[in-house]
Amino acid sequence: MILALSWFRLHAAEFVDDFAWVYTIALIAYVVTGIFFAVGLRIPYNRWSDAVLTFLRDVSEPLLRLFRRVLPSFGGLDLSPMLAIIVVRLAGSLASRAIS
Repeated sequence: MILALSWFRLHAAEFVDDFAWVYTIALIAYVVTGIFFAVGLRIPYNRWSDAVLTFLRDVSEPLLRLFRRVLPSFGGLDLSPMLAIIVVRLAGSLASRAIS
């Protein structure tokens, strides 16, 4: 019983940490694709690129909107992805340590 509980806690902590890493990668991919598409590297009417951008936007924008409300405007510079990545990594690390 105790061995199964420790196994579950270990894997739950790993899952939380891995989820934080995947979300961080999704945030970085959203920023990079946004830069590429803003420069004009997007193929018009391409369903694949539209699907990828839509998925990344749907995953990333809810968290980024929270930080955009808090951060002041710096002209064309958006610091919300950087702050979101720091918070996601910190929260994932703290949560995984609290579980294990």
